[in-house]
Amino acid sequence: MTTTTEASDASQHAQASDASQDAQTPESRQQETFRELGARLSNWGRWGVEDERGTANLITAERLVAAGRLIRQGKVFDLGIPVGADGPQGTFRQNPLHVMLETGQGQQIPCGTRYSDDYIVMPLQSSTQWDALAHVYYDDRLYNGFGASSITVKGAARCSIDKQAKGIAGRAVLLDVAALHGVEWLAAGTVITPADLEAAAERQGGVRVGPGDILLVRTGWRRKFLTEHDPGAFLAGEPGLGMGCCEWLKDRDVAAVASDNWAIEVLPGEVPGEFLTVHLVLIRDMGMTLGELLDLEELAADCEADGVWEFFFTAPPLKVTGGVGTPINPLALK
Repeated sequence: MTTTTEASDASQHAQASDASQDAQTPESRQQETFRELGARLSNWGRWGVEDERGTANLITAERLVAAGRLIRQGKVFDLGIPVGADGPQGTFRQNPLHVMLETGQGQQIPCGTRYSDDYIVMPLQSSTQWDALAHVYYDDRLYNGFGASSITVKGAARCSIDKQAKGIAGRAVLLDVAALHGVEWLAAGTVITPADLEAAAERQGGVRVGPGDILLVRTGWRRKFLTEHDPGAFLAGEPGLGMGCCEWLKDRDVAAVASDNWAIEVLPGEVPGEFLTVHLVLIRDMGMTLGELLDLEELAADCEADGVWEFFFTAPPLKVTGGVGTPINPLALK
């Protein structure tokens, strides 16, 4: 259960958000710290003080049914990168290790049956994956005011990835920012702004991003890796969402956001000395699950060809008890 202190913190955070929003002007908002922005955009308490799903709650039954009607052609696009040793990781996290336990060789089963078996060892966020709402935090509080002490060596007791076990599925929209700028991939350090997202939507026939939607953002970073096969360059920095996009996502009540880079946001960040502040606002304050390392190349080419940039999307997490991330193989169905 949430403690009285945690529930009070959540209520105060929500009240501070309302008061801050009333006091802010467009000019002063440009000077906001990530803490101030997070307080203003906070969803703490929006779905109750016990909520651990955040903006996934925006995918209502009605929106899910409507999203299913987007499947018209029977096209299926798998958006997960291969789970193997030749992936882009190799510094902070390692690529998955796949080991055969049995191959069938040398087995002596009387009737002639042979079997193969294997296992995999991997960081839960070393391939295409969701970030749980327990993945990042600041000031000793997770999303919705839960104490950071709920994360121990045994896992996350609050806001873990298994709380999303019903899956994240619904209407999704792909915005191709690399194509907007006419490049194969954006340069590392390129800040994607709300104006970029609006311009990409306009270029794509005015496609709408609205409540309960899952937003996919293509930077071309997957293509960069497939072209160069250089994990070091891939991880040294990246183009990605800037802080201004947090409010854009909140204004549209987006349920989740995913991209083809490894951290969603621009790196290095916009403020020297600060790290993963878009993560902090989206995950910790807004309660938004983030998807990273998607392969959007085939899907983007098809959308460009047929002009259809909306589709049904599904990406159920593995039910890792207490996990703060999970591998996924998202599917886009048109």
